[in-house]
Amino acid sequence: MPYKLIIFDFDGTLADTFPWFATVLNGVADRYRFRRIQPDEVETLRGQSARHLVAHLGVARWKLPFIASHMRRLAARDSHGIALFPGVEAMLRQLRQDGFVLAIASSNSESNIRRALGPELAATFTHFACGAGLFGKAAKFRQLAKQAGIAHRDSLCIGDEIRDFEAAGDAGMAFGAVSWGFTSAAALQALGPTFMFSHPEEIEARLRADGAADSA
Repeated sequence: MPYKLIIFDFDGTLADTFPWFATVLNGVADRYRFRRIQPDEVETLRGQSARHLVAHLGVARWKLPFIASHMRRLAARDSHGIALFPGVEAMLRQLRQDGFVLAIASSNSESNIRRALGPELAATFTHFACGAGLFGKAAKFRQLAKQAGIAHRDSLCIGDEIRDFEAAGDAGMAFGAVSWGFTSAAALQALGPTFMFSHPEEIEARLRADGAADSA
């Protein structure tokens, strides 16, 4: 199917934020009184869903909006240290040139995302749906499709977490998983995503080939 709307997650998909996340998480844990993550737990937790992680850390669900807001403030404070993954800039520019409508759905703030992208690259995106709750992305996906005037079946969500896959399914959209983010590639592959991407530059090539095959 030739997709028309491509909805990207930001953290862990376009931007390499995991190293930053790892440095601030235990401070957030102390502030909001949940379990710290030990270094030897990280790889195991990368194979788990967000719901499992929340339960493992003992985070009360009512605290999640406050934690998310605090994380956005920390991301704004440390934005100078957030970089895009190599190949992301060229990939986004080529997708836009190919005629895809690009959007971002993220729990991060739009201002943080625009700062990391820079004005020219941010302009490749037509729509933003930011500040999503930890489990609120499906509504953001539907919102973006409505804004773009594109059917859900013609939309592809691309992300690095199990919750991105679940949200795409809830919204009736296809899902492309990336192997370079927070969740391990093996855990994402086990979900059976529509696409499994190993490098940013692979995204544009696969989507262009997919559209060409459908039009042949």
